[in-house]
Amino acid sequence: MITDLSIKCTPEEAKNELFLRDYISQSLKISSDKFYFRWKKRSLDARSKNIKIQGSLQVAINEQLPNRIREFQFNDFHDAKQIVHIIGAGPAGLFAALECLLKGIKPVLFERGKNVRERRRDLAKLNKDGVLNSESNYCFGEGGAGTYSDGKLYTRSKKRGEVDKILEMLVYFGASEDILVDSHPHVGTNKLPQIITAIREKIIACGGEIHFESKLTDLHLEGNQIKNIEINKSEKYPVKYIILATGHSARDIFELLHRKKIEIQAKPFALGVRVEHTQQLIDQLQYHGRLNDDYLPPASYSLVTQVEDRGVYSFCMCPGGIIAPCATEQNEVVTNGWSPSKRNNPYSNSGIVVSVFPEDFRGKERDPFVCLDFQKEIEHKSWELAGRNQKIPAQRLLDFIKKKKSVDFPRSSYHPGIESIEMDEIFPKFIVERLRKGFIDLKKKCQDS
Repeated sequence: MITDLSIKCTPEEAKNELFLRDYISQSLKISSDKFYFRWKKRSLDARSKNIKIQGSLQVAINEQLPNRIREFQFNDFHDAKQIVHIIGAGPAGLFAALECLLKGIKPVLFERGKNVRERRRDLAKLNKDGVLNSESNYCFGEGGAGTYSDGKLYTRSKKRGEVDKILEMLVYFGASEDILVDSHPHVGTNKLPQIITAIREKIIACGGEIHFESKLTDLHLEGNQIKNIEINKSEKYPVKYIILATGHSARDIFELLHRKKIEIQAKPFALGVRVEHTQQLIDQLQYHGRLNDDYLPPASYSLVTQVEDRGVYSFCMCPGGIIAPCATEQNEVVTNGWSPSKRNNPYSNSGIVVSVFPEDFRGKERDPFVCLDFQKEIEHKSWELAGRNQKIPAQRLLDFIKKKKSVDFPRSSYHPGIESIEMDEIFPKFIVERLRKGFIDLKKKCQDS
């Protein structure tokens, strides 16, 4: 018999197998040697000083626990008659390819960037020398931005397909089973390259194809049908079914679609800054002064507030992480953040962003590129002001709130370097003022916690 048992305990008890066995034995009134168990779901509740772990245990009485992940039948489809061409080998493209294999369809992927191993050399040049390869960077290349973007796997949406299936696939390819258990699962940037490599090897072994340094440069249509695609301005491939999985950074693809009279619409997005603190400070605030505790993970936080009827919120919070340069075009700078699996770096960082709408640009609301153009403008201005390299504009948080230029900085995790610039020089007033009020709200919430 297999049963689920709810539990609420201290972080120390959650890691004590003898305590857990005794809890199960007493709760179900069975002998401690007649069952197997494991965590089914687990979350951390640090809202009060009495920090708790709560969730459920899966208990098998007089039998073994079943395999936690389903069996995936990635069969050999070398001779498959149906072929789907996929543009982009980021998370969307790779998982689309895996789904094709499950359905007996041969996937053929084209990725503008390089494979994981070769991509690392370009990232090293970017971090060390500030040299950007516009086709091989933190966004473009095998695995897309997902390969070097932490591997946080949390979503509130339950309407976008089988979330559990994706998590189980990641475990199948090498992720820890903890991602099936924790309420905020996290793979870790250091583990993702091996997982991405394993996915590629499976696709190829089953008869699929992946072509690197192969950029979509044109589409040829007849009526409403795409008949062939052009790669690297030279090779043409006839296509019947095509999936565009190019991600939000491939601006040239949006421009190509627009030229081909395929409808493109501007959509709301969010833009702001990445804030960095010491991880010790965040631990102290979130864990009510409890520090250097082996039973607690590096703390995170979440900010959601409304400022003048506009959302201001934290995004991609990275405990024990670093800030990385993530531009995809020359003469621009922009940042992202990530954490290793152990989240053991001395800093934490998070994006704090403001919602932006096409309607914010009067007279241009109908321009499908109005939001993209605004994004490019901000990234180019940041590049100009910070020294025309991959340094980024920076300001101490209190100086930002007080509207004064920073004269010095603590150490930062951002390797290319930082330059003292007031954020008011970069962002328009409707963004920068909301950011200020959002940070003040964040400070109040931290003081009240």
